[in-house]
Amino acid sequence: MNKNVTREFHIDRTIWSPNADDRPSETEINMLVIHSISLPPNDFEKSFVDDFFTNRLDVSAHPYFLTIAQLKVSAHLYIDRNGVLTQYVPFGKRAWHAGKSSFQGEHDCNNFSIGIELQGSDHVPFTDEQYSKICRVSRQIIKRYPTITMDRIVGHCDIAPDRKTDPGRFFDWPRFRALLLE
Repeated sequence: MNKNVTREFHIDRTIWSPNADDRPSETEINMLVIHSISLPPNDFEKSFVDDFFTNRLDVSAHPYFLTIAQLKVSAHLYIDRNGVLTQYVPFGKRAWHAGKSSFQGEHDCNNFSIGIELQGSDHVPFTDEQYSKICRVSRQIIKRYPTITMDRIVGHCDIAPDRKTDPGRFFDWPRFRALLLE
């Protein structure tokens, strides 16, 4: 990724994940999917997200890690509790963030979406820094991919409702949408 893109999107860190591949040819990026993650679950002190997204997770570090060790996942972006933005996958590539998913009759949302993970859980509100950063970067993404309209900005729970609940009930969708429109 060149430095201009890094500055344009206010990316603080870049760590490339191997858990990505080419999007199907002629695919139009037209969806933004918001997730939440904390590793270990509900713990924000020490994050293992970098290790998880790069297949270096030490399963001995926490019992929960044994249950996810075989997974190969990533996201395009991750925003920690302090608003630090990390990019794992270039936007033009397919990140493995949505899993088995569908939206309005379209399946495999990884093909046509950009995934943003927020450090969080279903049990706590997100921080002001996270809202500020996700709105800033989302505006830039929409500018670059104008087919991402407000109705195509969804939670993981919206595209995989039988499996996922994130970003969870504490993600303030009205606040996010109002800030996004500023």
